Amino acid sequence: MAEIKAIGVIGSGQMGSGIAQLAAMYGIDVWLVDTDTEALTRATKSISTSIQRFVAKGNFTQAAGTDALKRIQCTSNVKELHSVDFVIEAIVESEDVKKKLFLQLDKVAKSSAILATNTSSISITRLASSTSRPRQVIGMHFMNPPPIMKLVEIIRGADTSDETFSATKSLAERFGKITVCSQDFSGFIVNRILMPMINEAFFALYTGVATKEDIDTGMKLGTNQPMGPLELADFIGLDVCLSIMKASSYWPWG
Repeated sequence: MAEIKAIGVIGSGQMGSGIAQLAAMYGIDVWLVDTDTEALTRATKSISTSIQRFVAKGNFTQAAGTDALKRIQCTSNVKELHSVDFVIEAIVESEDVKKKLFLQLDKVAKSSAILATNTSSISITRLASSTSRPRQVIGMHFMNPPPIMKLVEIIRGADTSDETFSATKSLAERFGKITVCSQDFSGFIVNRILMPMINEAFFALYTGVATKEDIDTGMKLGTNQPMGPLELADFIGLDVCLSIMKASSYWPWG
């Protein structure tokens, strides 16, 4: 595949705006898409503030930061993605909603474009089934926040081609990321291991095994984790944790 020069990012929340910022900082033109124009305005301010933090820390020059911001164009019209080389969706963690988007993207994006999803739990194979190009559909799961966290989890669907995988891996490495590859199993790698731990921490607190503080301190100091599981759940958001558990078959309440 030719060099990726332009990408589309759909969803301007924390993940989408972070991915857009990352791409722009590494010299790629970005279309940031969201049907909520106010969300796009917030995302633009957030990206600008984040880039300035990089500049203040000496990790980025002011001129490079200004250039990065110029590479990001915002739109509420997904049809603007007709000429991009790569699309990453980062919308709500709902299979039905994502499938509708992939059906639309299949019609809008040029035939050579790769369609990637930032899902943390939903089957890539099932999402790919909404398109006529399942060989060009792949999971590209960034960790939160994307500009800071080093890992990108790449997930191959049943039909994902070697060329699609190689292009996605190369793009992640261009962003300065380390990649791991998962096959299309529930929860992939990170959440398949993480969510049962968080769920067990909830249960330990609920049944009175220990206080929140002692559970988190025990896991931080006993297993050398930067955050305890309950602190991490607060950071991720309880609603997000529960949606991942449900989509990953780790739904503890039936």
